[in-house]
Amino acid sequence: MTAPSRDLAATDPEVVAILEGLRADVRRDAPLDARTGHLVRLAALVATGGRRMFREALGGALADGITPVEVKEVVYQAVPYVGTGRALDALDLANDILADRGVQLPLRAQATVSPESRAADGLAVQKEIVGGDTVDAMYGGAPADEQHVQRYLSAHCFGDHYTRGGIDVPARELVTLALLVALGGADPQVAGHVRANLRVGNDRGTLIAVLTHLLPDVGYPRTLNALRALDELAPAPS
Repeated sequence: MTAPSRDLAATDPEVVAILEGLRADVRRDAPLDARTGHLVRLAALVATGGRRMFREALGGALADGITPVEVKEVVYQAVPYVGTGRALDALDLANDILADRGVQLPLRAQATVSPESRAADGLAVQKEIVGGDTVDAMYGGAPADEQHVQRYLSAHCFGDHYTRGGIDVPARELVTLALLVALGGADPQVAGHVRANLRVGNDRGTLIAVLTHLLPDVGYPRTLNALRALDELAPAPS
């Protein structure tokens, strides 16, 4: 069972009013379809470690039609970006909430690769998303004693995760961007995944809407850093 949270509307009505006002501004200025909004917000809260807000956001997402499989895929996608500590904490919390709602665990498997195919399949999808020349440059630029990390990126980050079912590649790229923006301190990777999002069809308008929706949960510095990367890679029309 999940632990109850103190009612902030009773203890801190002013901050609740401030946040509700900001979220109303976000909904007005950056319309985003509900499914995408739920997925990226859940991802951001995994990355920040905001357990209270993750619990509340997950309840709202499930009530709004987000499936248990989609929830799990967001959390699984977090593993190579935020590490096992935050990802597995979120997974424990998600499992508690799903079990409380009568969801039978484990869910249907979403893996599409085998131990034998994950490296080749991962490299193929990595090149599709990131770009073949970029991936080749990453391998070519890595010292001999760091080549194993490049192989892990291909086989684990892409092979074990991006090949999964449950959510498609454009949605996964938005989730990944949300994870990296919320994590902070990953500006080169944020820029890389802004570029990857553009490659898989998530245009400037979509990315601005996503980043705007993340702002209340990640704060202004991380949002502005991500917007700077977007402006450099996909400038606003003149």
